[in-house]
Amino acid sequence: MTVLQRFTFDNLPVTPWRNGGGETREIVSWPAGEAAFAWRASIATIANDGPFSRFEGVDRSITLLSGAGVQLSLEGGNEHRLSRPGEPFAFAGETPVCARLINGTTTDFNVMTCRAKALARVTSQHSSFCIHQDRAGVLYVLQGQWQVGNSCALVTSEGLFWMAGTGNFPEVNVQPLLPESLMLWVEIETGAVTA
Repeated sequence: MTVLQRFTFDNLPVTPWRNGGGETREIVSWPAGEAAFAWRASIATIANDGPFSRFEGVDRSITLLSGAGVQLSLEGGNEHRLSRPGEPFAFAGETPVCARLINGTTTDFNVMTCRAKALARVTSQHSSFCIHQDRAGVLYVLQGQWQVGNSCALVTSEGLFWMAGTGNFPEVNVQPLLPESLMLWVEIETGAVTA
């Protein structure tokens, strides 16, 4: 198995939602093939207003990729407007959330972690950074072009994922090749997680 697994948006498997409000393209779920994931990354298309599914004991992060955005109504009267691509918003999976589209369909990047097994850090990157093998992760290009290591170039709607502790790369440099390049970087810490 290759250490860095490449994917493109168009080649991800599509699962329609049971309520008909959208669809999910799964990037990776770990452990693979198990319903009880430690962490999962996917891209969702939201086509209709409606409630998010609840996930007990799970932390979630959603980042707008395309579209005008989504107004999120959370329990307790809290509101969050997800309208700027590349800005992650984190919330507890058991929190009731209702989504209202601002102006049409959106595409959103989602990360879910089982609170007892994994911790995710989702950030937007505009400049060079390094990835390490001691943590699992996902990279996804929102715009521009990026060089990963010496041999892999990624463009918009392409990405990579990898598992912690696999392979023999101690550190890989990731750098933008074009002005205005934007990438999501998800770092996943697994094992004994403390709050």
